[in-house]
Amino acid sequence: MDRIDRRRWIALLLALPGLAAAHGDAGHGAHAGPVAKEQKPWGIAGDAGPRTRRIEVGMGDDMRFTPARITVRQGETVRFELRNRGQLLHEFVLGDQATLDEHAALMVKFPDMQHDEPYMAHVPPGQTGEIVWTFNRAGTFGFACLIAGHYQAGMVGQVIVASAAVNRSR
Repeated sequence: MDRIDRRRWIALLLALPGLAAAHGDAGHGAHAGPVAKEQKPWGIAGDAGPRTRRIEVGMGDDMRFTPARITVRQGETVRFELRNRGQLLHEFVLGDQATLDEHAALMVKFPDMQHDEPYMAHVPPGQTGEIVWTFNRAGTFGFACLIAGHYQAGMVGQVIVASAAVNRSR
C-alpha cells in the first residue's frame, strides 16, 4: 500500500464513526428535520418555489434510470420526482464520480447503512421520493442507486450542468 492509499484508508476509518452517526435510523432520504444546506461540488440543497423545474426520474428493476441523462442550467433549482416502478428497493444519490464510487464501496461493505442527506433518497417499491437541489456549479455530475449490486449493474445516470456564462451568451 503506497503512502497516498494508506492516508485515504486512515481517513476513511476515522470517518466511519461519523458516517454511522450521519446515517442514522431515520432511513434513506427520510429527512427528520430541516435540510442541511451544505455546499457540495455538485450543488446545494434547494428550496422548491414557483419557478422550480420538475423532473420525473423512473427507477426500475432492470437497474436503469429513465431518463439516464439530464441537462440543467447553472443556478437552476430542480425538484426530482423519483418513481420506483420496480419490486426492489432503489435509491437516488447525486454526487461527483469520486463520491459515488466511495459511497458505493461502503454500501457493499455495510449494506444496511442508512442515509439522511439532502442529495439522497431511498424509494421503496411502488413508491415515490423527492429531492430538491440547486445546481450552482457547472460541470458533469452523476446520480446512482448505491444499493449493493445496483451501482455495479449500471444503475447510474448523468447530470450535465451548463455554465451560466454559456446561458448568457445565447
